[in-house]
Parts: sequence; structure tokens; C-alpha cells
Amino acid sequence: MTSGAVDLAGTRLIIWRHGNTDWNAGNRFQGQLDIPLNELGRAQAQSAAAVLAELHPDAIVTSDLQRAAHTAAALAERTGLTAHRDARLRERHFGAWEGLTREEIQERSPAGFEAWRLGQPLVADGIERAEDLLKRAHEGLVAAAERAPGGTVVVATHGGTARWAIAAMLGWPEEVIAGIGVLGNCHWSELRFYPRTGWRLTAHNRFA
Repeated sequence: MTSGAVDLAGTRLIIWRHGNTDWNAGNRFQGQLDIPLNELGRAQAQSAAAVLAELHPDAIVTSDLQRAAHTAAALAERTGLTAHRDARLRERHFGAWEGLTREEIQERSPAGFEAWRLGQPLVADGIERAEDLLKRAHEGLVAAAERAPGGTVVVATHGGTARWAIAAMLGWPEEVIAGIGVLGNCHWSELRFYPRTGWRLTAHNRFA
């Protein structure tokens, strides 16, 4: 999928998950709650930034939530680039699930939790609709790519949004998203744009 407005031939997108937080460590759903990086997460961001800086990025774009923005800041400091914030790259809004552990959600909403685990549609508890997440994630990544057509753009985002964004860019159906491995904290995936085939996934869940 492309925007159709800009020649993106040769563009490389690095989709980078934020560093660890205390809620990650506790298997607690963060969603769009603005949870900070913990000490481990800050160290992960610095380590990953040292590697990503060697890719000579031309632009950095980040979710406006602090765990992603502070991860992106580590790379911005090394490269001298500005990390541009885009709320479309936020994590999925999980409604009443935000702040709960997986065990608590499974106890309170077993059917909903099982549907989420299997990648099936969720329509309860105020959770953001899959089609809305796909749309905004796609728009956010295309806008990021258009900041440096033909160059390398690093996008700091969230584990769930990264999976949906990758699927949206590749035109994959919603049903396959559950089969995409979740990025580890501060790991990244790579998409490249080829004129004849469009976006292709060329690396997944890398750290070094």
C-alpha cells in the first residue's frame, strides 16, 4: 500500500518498539496510558540507538507517548535529528483493559481476552476497532516515509501498533496479524519500498 503521491522507491522504514517499562515487566496492558521507560528501558534505548545510528537515518518519527518519544530521543541525540511526534503511531486504545494484567483481563473478560489472543475482532470494553487502528497506523507510517523519500526513516512506536502497521503497509488481511511475532522491547523491523512490488518486509524483530 502506498500514498500514491510521493515516489518512495528505495525508502527504508525501521519500525522500532520502545524500551521496557515497569508495566511491560508486569504484563500490564498500557494502551494509550502514558507510562515512562524504566531504567532497563532507558539502557535498551541507548544500546539500540547506537546500532540504529550506524544506519544513518534521514528522519525520525515517534508516537507522542513518552515511552516511545524518550526511546526516539536517544537516537535523536546521537544523530542530531529532530524526532517528530505523531499521535497516529500511538498504541491501540484498550479501553477498560488499560492498567490491568493479562490475568485480570482473562478473569473479567474471558471471551474478549481469548478473541484478542487469537487475533479476532474485539468490539467490547471500549477497545479501539481494528479497522481504525489499521487506518491510522498506515497513515502514520506513510507520512513518516514521505519525510525522506528514498532514505531511511526510523519510527518509534509500540508493540501492538507495529504489528498492525506492518500488516497495513504490506496489504495483509487482518486474519494474519496474530501470526506476526510481537517485537521485543527496543527491537525493530524493516520495510523497504520497491517500485515493482511496493513495500516488502526485509527484517523482523532485530536488536543488533
